[in-house]
Amino acid sequence: MGSLPHVVEDCHGIVQIFSDGTIHRHENIDFSHFKIHDDGSVVWKDYCYNKIHNLHLRLYKPKTITTTTTTTTATKLPVMYFLHGGGFCLGSFAWPNFHNCCLRLSSALHAIVVAPDYRLAPEHRLPAAFDDSLGALKWLQAMAGNPNGEEVVKGMDFDKVFITGDSSGGNIAHYLAVRLGPGSPELNPIKIRGYVMMAPFFGGKERTKSEAEGLPEKLLTVDLLDMFWRMSLPIGKKADHPFANPLGSESPNLELVKLDPILIIVGGNEIMKDRVKMYADKLKELGKIARYVEYDGKQHGFFTNEPYSDVSDSVLSLIKNFMLEHSS
Repeated sequence: MGSLPHVVEDCHGIVQIFSDGTIHRHENIDFSHFKIHDDGSVVWKDYCYNKIHNLHLRLYKPKTITTTTTTTTATKLPVMYFLHGGGFCLGSFAWPNFHNCCLRLSSALHAIVVAPDYRLAPEHRLPAAFDDSLGALKWLQAMAGNPNGEEVVKGMDFDKVFITGDSSGGNIAHYLAVRLGPGSPELNPIKIRGYVMMAPFFGGKERTKSEAEGLPEKLLTVDLLDMFWRMSLPIGKKADHPFANPLGSESPNLELVKLDPILIIVGGNEIMKDRVKMYADKLKELGKIARYVEYDGKQHGFFTNEPYSDVSDSVLSLIKNFMLEHSS
């Protein structure tokens, strides 16, 4: 008799791959240490944007928009499209940390936040997350031109749309920036004005200094980052694959790509810090509109996990100024 299947990949006990190829995902996660900060100033509702894969998004709107009977041009709000993190393997808009983050973004920026879920690896390896994230934008585009979508799009200023991505969501934001080009003409009337990438999750074969030193983070280790890539990239592909490394030899030549403005935010104590800075420096070297901001002493997820902290107030002010600067 052969031996029983054993665990070959274990991601925090939440996702496990067994030696026979089966995958087990635990749905009961203890979030008791996260307190929801909902003061009622933002209302939210879930919508299914992809029936085939049963994918949903959550729409957050300041209460002032939802209580007005008519929406004039003057009352329309900018749209923040938020892509959650989790190494392409974990996460959902329904997780309390991301839910808190979106509530805070909506209230502090006085913006409508659209937060889609996307298919997760290893059940659905890349490019599934890229495809779904673009698909959610196209669903929003369809709602804009559909009388039945009036409730969905009420209050949205489609001329002022910004993409924000946290960690793996930041990687997806890079994909969308390259894929859609300046102003996102194929999404008309949606016009993307800029991208905010919070510690985008990129990889590469060669270790950076911060990866090699393995800064002591609460949430991340180099081994965990490596596991995320093994679980999410197409089977057999390595961390220099275009899905992981935007500066790799097989990736699109960014010199030839026109991009909307990009704001890049990272914590000074992040393992990924140097790789994120390499990305930002390359964009600036190529003449792209890119700003890099590093928060001393902060670790991965410092904004999304604590969106009501003092340092998060600074991040929100930074994002607000970025949005104002690139809204016309």
